[in-house]
Amino acid sequence: MHFKFYKAMLKILFAALCTFLMVPGVQAKEKYKGTFIYIPLDDRPVTYSYPVKNLQAAGYEILTPPEKYLASADRSGDPDKLWQWLVENAPDADAAVISSDALIYGGLVASRTHFFDETTLQARVQRLEMLRERLPMPLYVYSTLMRTPRASFGNVEPPYYSKIGPAIFRYSELLDKEDTTGLTLRESLAKQAIKNNLPQADLNDWLQRRLKNYHVNKSLTELTAKYRFHYLAIGKDDNAPLSATHMEARYIKRDAFALSDQIFQIIPGVDQLGMLLLTRAVNEKNREHPLVYTYYAEGTGRTTIPQYSDSTLGESVPEQILVADARPTVNAAEADFILAVNTPKDGVMMDSTAPSNQFFASPRDKKYIGELEKFLNSGTRVSLADVTYSNGADNGFMNEFAKRGNLEKLTAYNGWNTADNTIGFAIAQGILAPQISTEDNALLMRLRLVDDWFYQSNARRDATDFLERSGSSEEVYKLGASKKHVSALAQNVCDELARKYPFTENFKFKVGFPWDRLFEISVTPTDRKK
Repeated sequence: MHFKFYKAMLKILFAALCTFLMVPGVQAKEKYKGTFIYIPLDDRPVTYSYPVKNLQAAGYEILTPPEKYLASADRSGDPDKLWQWLVENAPDADAAVISSDALIYGGLVASRTHFFDETTLQARVQRLEMLRERLPMPLYVYSTLMRTPRASFGNVEPPYYSKIGPAIFRYSELLDKEDTTGLTLRESLAKQAIKNNLPQADLNDWLQRRLKNYHVNKSLTELTAKYRFHYLAIGKDDNAPLSATHMEARYIKRDAFALSDQIFQIIPGVDQLGMLLLTRAVNEKNREHPLVYTYYAEGTGRTTIPQYSDSTLGESVPEQILVADARPTVNAAEADFILAVNTPKDGVMMDSTAPSNQFFASPRDKKYIGELEKFLNSGTRVSLADVTYSNGADNGFMNEFAKRGNLEKLTAYNGWNTADNTIGFAIAQGILAPQISTEDNALLMRLRLVDDWFYQSNARRDATDFLERSGSSEEVYKLGASKKHVSALAQNVCDELARKYPFTENFKFKVGFPWDRLFEISVTPTDRKK
């Protein structure tokens, strides 16, 4: 306790001394803005380091647990160590943004693959109930509804899912449809046949895992109803309009119908929630509710149902804006920024490695770029969510957009993983941008361009092709002997593309594979002086 008192006093004295002396480099910084505790899902860059970098660039101190306590590629996190760290450090903060998956299961992957019994999980939920007494500060909690992927590889589900995942997914579709509109005779017979043909031990294991996850989320909503949390967000991990995840979300919403969306929401996507809730903490601390105007590309636009989602963008985008404690507006003139959403014209979303993702702009692309240029050239801030493809950028659109000199004018760019992940980050960055210096904001955008455009849509495709040609396609999910060659290939492709555009031509960086798989990378600047 004495240590924390002295730590707090030193922080105050240092701030006063800097103000009095007007130390060069310090006087340019704004006054102390606040400190937030942040416990992420795991140590992936998009859930851990990238949100932290954004908040730090905006002037906030972010306290995170030691990385060894977080889930990584080769280990689950340690819920007990994380809990101990949280209780010891949170009194120094203004608010806490907490992944309940990290504190209950040990991370996102662990939430699907763990072997904890119901008693252990509920005991960890009840620890969260005590936080309000121990930590008299706003507590922002985010959780995950277990996903229902059409297929899955790479040891991020129970082992049987790589073999029977598609059949389990189809079974869950029929369960959900039976619960809503009912099944035809053919569908009823198909459901029974799938159930009979699946290994019963594996099916029962999957259903029990789902039930445990459902009970955890139901308990969290009950704690929210008791005002144990300031706000709770539950993310629907990869799912579909008919799926077990969709069905469970429906029941949780029904049971929590009395909770206002100011304290509880269920939305599509998970990996963006840490960033959104940190932004919400900023907005609530500053008593601000930024206005966001959403502007879609021509075509299906707001009626698009993205891959890995059960909701149209017209439903989910306003929900994500509310998660950040911002407000949607239908008046572009009064908006704090434009959320530009580049959607597929026909509503069909494919992976960015699809052969159709070439460097040729369509007439529709050029039309949308012209419309965005009117905003950009008038000085309006624009945060671009590029969701024509999943897991990467639209090459044709972005190439034309960049060649016309628009990258420098953007407020933010995102085009990673699912559409909901991308849009969540685009909202958060659009909100935080006015608090970030021009130099730092440009760096944050270059990091995303290298990751989402140069790597995901281009280098990843080349790396996948190389692994398939060399008979090592399994290394897509776990890099082994080919890692050195793949790393060099990815770096070369990204370097070559960076040199093509003025905004990135002088940006020096190193590409890494923090989880030893092609799905995500880290991008580290190598020429930035601190």
